[in-house]
Amino acid sequence: MEKEKYVAYVSTYTSGNKSSFGIRIYDVDMENGRFTEKDQVEITNSSYVTISHNQKYLYSITDFGVESYKILRDGSLEVINHASINGMRGCYLSTDYDDRFLFVAGYHDAKLTVLRIEEDGAIGEITEEIFHKGLGSIAERNFRPHINCVKMTRDNKFLCAADLGMDHIVVYELNHSSGKLRQVDIIRSEQESAPRHLKFSKDGKFLYIVHELKNYIDVYTYSVDEHDNPVFEKIQNISTLNNYHAGGSAASALNFSTDFKYLCSSNAGDNSVIVYSIDQETGLLTKIFCLPVSGDYPKDATLFPDNRHLVSLNHESNSMTFFNVDMEKGTLVMNGREMKVDQPNCVIFYRLK
Repeated sequence: MEKEKYVAYVSTYTSGNKSSFGIRIYDVDMENGRFTEKDQVEITNSSYVTISHNQKYLYSITDFGVESYKILRDGSLEVINHASINGMRGCYLSTDYDDRFLFVAGYHDAKLTVLRIEEDGAIGEITEEIFHKGLGSIAERNFRPHINCVKMTRDNKFLCAADLGMDHIVVYELNHSSGKLRQVDIIRSEQESAPRHLKFSKDGKFLYIVHELKNYIDVYTYSVDEHDNPVFEKIQNISTLNNYHAGGSAASALNFSTDFKYLCSSNAGDNSVIVYSIDQETGLLTKIFCLPVSGDYPKDATLFPDNRHLVSLNHESNSMTFFNVDMEKGTLVMNGREMKVDQPNCVIFYRLK
């Protein structure tokens, strides 16, 4: 049987660096848990990338808005087009489950932008623009809204927008023909907790929200009532840190393993990565380990598709570090030297067809 082959896409900042290549493509060595650089894509300040649910296209944030790429057979990228989001540079993007709309989160201007996606993966016109308004609790950072993450519920009905400035998640109903949004709910987090990223379980019944400033994950059940309204109920609050940890830590990443059995998060300041097992029935998390990543500010961290290795993207030390993972023993052991990469932001594994 032929082994599955993977590439990994890593998005990076380019400003201040001597490179104009904001996306790097790596061949994945699954056996040894390492990357080998395969290609570089010229794009400015790719703060986040996402892959369409049909696995055909990759979308990236850039200084000019958003850019779309066709994923070729060998995993390399062919540019399709780019489009303006009519605002400041975004920090996160995702598609709905039919790949008809692209959602962009604006951290700097608190703007949520919806763009149409054409049949060929190209980005079309803007269908909706919403500015979050209000005053948050911390003057330094949270005095105004910052949208940091936008994700659809898996039934493709509602868009959840995490606002870490306002300490809540705004839930919108998506009109699938017009691409317009209508606010239907708000999930309120603790004051000064800063909800940063959110993910839904594979069956869509559970929502996981990582909070940057209070270093924990909240778990909610998700359902729809008889009037077609979303219903979210909190069932767990669990720390992303050990009891002994560095002060001034900030939680960052939130990634499922490929088989959705594990959830991974990371802590800047503490410079650690935490892996939880997920109870498939209840959705509850159990900590397996929280261990150091040998790098500064792990902005993203994720398990390899085999759950036997892990990569950490260390934004401030301009490096990626690689580890062997043993879930039974709860160990994380570095498996070689760090790889240099300027200001990495996020990583996505992609299985070649």
